[in-house]
Amino acid sequence: MIHTRLVPGDRVRLTVAPKGFGSENMSALRMFTPAATRQDLVDYIVGVVQKAGSNPCPPVVIGVGIGGDFEKCALLAKEALCRPLSRRNPNPDYAALEQELLEKINALDIGPQGFGGQTTALGVNIETYATHIAGLPVAVNVGCHVTRHATKEL
Repeated sequence: MIHTRLVPGDRVRLTVAPKGFGSENMSALRMFTPAATRQDLVDYIVGVVQKAGSNPCPPVVIGVGIGGDFEKCALLAKEALCRPLSRRNPNPDYAALEQELLEKINALDIGPQGFGGQTTALGVNIETYATHIAGLPVAVNVGCHVTRHATKEL
């Protein structure tokens, strides 16, 4: 898939993120209503990982997209996989949610390759976007333990 975005200036930034379908098949998107609570989102995201079990070759990296529309939300989740795990979301509320999700996912005891243990996920990254007041799309893009990407500016 190739996505483009116009930006000011005379440079182009390319990001390549090769991804296998073992983890891609475990990804999911749900259109919540605005009545959904924070806990509803936590339960959904953790549930996606729990349902995936050992299929995406854990330990996994979880990219979460919140907002936009159906299409934008999925792209946000994929872009979240490209953020370094050492860099939290700049919004303190979302950074706290990333940490909470990581702890709950690691408590599932799926572990590396599904053999059990406390390292089911290496990280959870959340990206957000404005959305229509009538909806709250949430996408979960699962990345396997070899989640990889590279960026080059030309």
